[in-house]
Amino acid sequence: MSNCAVDISLMGRTYSIACPKGQEQALQSVARQLEQQLEQIKVRTPTLSREDMVLMAALNIGHDLYVEQRKNKDYMQQMDERIRLLQHTLEQALVERSRRED
Repeated sequence: MSNCAVDISLMGRTYSIACPKGQEQALQSVARQLEQQLEQIKVRTPTLSREDMVLMAALNIGHDLYVEQRKNKDYMQQMDERIRLLQHTLEQALVERSRRED
């Protein structure tokens, strides 16, 4: 898959980022969300350096990702349990059916 360059703007600077073709809008969307995070951090703590603001944004985004991954893992465990219950119920129904046919 070939790449293309996408210009994004963060904290008043423009960066040209290599991006797989077809993923340009996703990269721009992520850049907008990052810019919003950085702006919020700048408003809350204007004395932070650029590097510290980026670090705080990375930690915030990392935390959000962790929470979503945890939710996904919990959901998958619930679905696995439901599937096991459904399999057990079907097996029981098949056993009962075969007993009635005998």
